Formats: sequence, C-alpha cells, structure tokens
Amino acid sequence: MSAQSLHKGQPIIERKIRYDATVAYHDCTLLKMELPKIVLLHQVDKPFTMPAGASELTIPEGTYTFAYYWIDRPYNLYFWRDRQGNYLGSYFNLVRNTTVTDEAVSFEDLIIDLLVLPNGEHFVLDENELPEPLHQFENGFVHEALHALIGQKDAILEDAKKETERLGGEMDG
Repeated sequence: MSAQSLHKGQPIIERKIRYDATVAYHDCTLLKMELPKIVLLHQVDKPFTMPAGASELTIPEGTYTFAYYWIDRPYNLYFWRDRQGNYLGSYFNLVRNTTVTDEAVSFEDLIIDLLVLPNGEHFVLDENELPEPLHQFENGFVHEALHALIGQKDAILEDAKKETERLGGEMDG
C-alpha cells in the first residue's frame, strides 16, 4: 500500500527494525505528511534516562515526542517537549530504508544515536554496541552520515523547534 490516503490525526505505527533484527512498535498519531518528510506524535508513557556526558537527560512521563522521518535521509529525529511546551532535548537515530505506508513508518536502526541537549551540547551514543569500529561499521556509511548530521543538526533542530511550536499549538486549539 502507498501512503496516499493518510490524513492528519490518523493512528499510525512506528516500526523500528533493530540491527539485531528484533522489531519495536510504537503507536503514534500522524501530525503532518509532506513527503519526503513525515511527522508523527507519540506521548511518553514511561519516563526514561539517557547518558549525556558526565550528566544525564531524563524524559518524564507525558512528554510529547514529535518524531520526524525522512525517506531520503540517513536519520530520523525525536524532538521532545513537555506538557507545557518546553523543549527538553532531541535524539537522532542513524537509520536506513525508511518507508511509509498507510499503516506504518518503518526504518532500520543503525545503532548509533546523537543526543542533543537544549543548550546545543551533543553526545554520540551507543558506539560501544557496534560490532566493529565506527569508521568501519557498515563500510563507513554510519560514520559519514553521523559527521554530516553533526554539521547540519543546528539548522534541522531550529526548523523542528519552529514547526513543533506550530504543531503543538494546533493540538491545543
């Protein structure tokens, strides 16, 4: 099926295919689709914490995840806002093979992630989980994609900040 009949507010599933071939599913709501980009919304039901250098970032229950997917880019983005609309941080997954159908957004996770704090500080996560050094992993694809992303992250996040303010306002109104 194609994504031709998708409409705002429709339930849709995020299907994440992990590198070990296990699959995780999240129930989401479609906020916006303008291919090659699609934006979904998911509300965090259990708090979680991630390392951020010498510190950590906790995403509380009830946080809104604005999930951005591009079918033509090697990453996706989770942009977090609390219930009051405050920006909490962002998380990029390095991915491949992002697809959109009427039922789901699906992607293959490539282990490496980039966590960005509200002050702009960023951290590469999960390098210790790679089966080989980053520069060799997936024939260097992930290493190259990560460095390109780091160079573009500020512009991507500025666009997401503006868009999530609008989309969040539309949810309230």
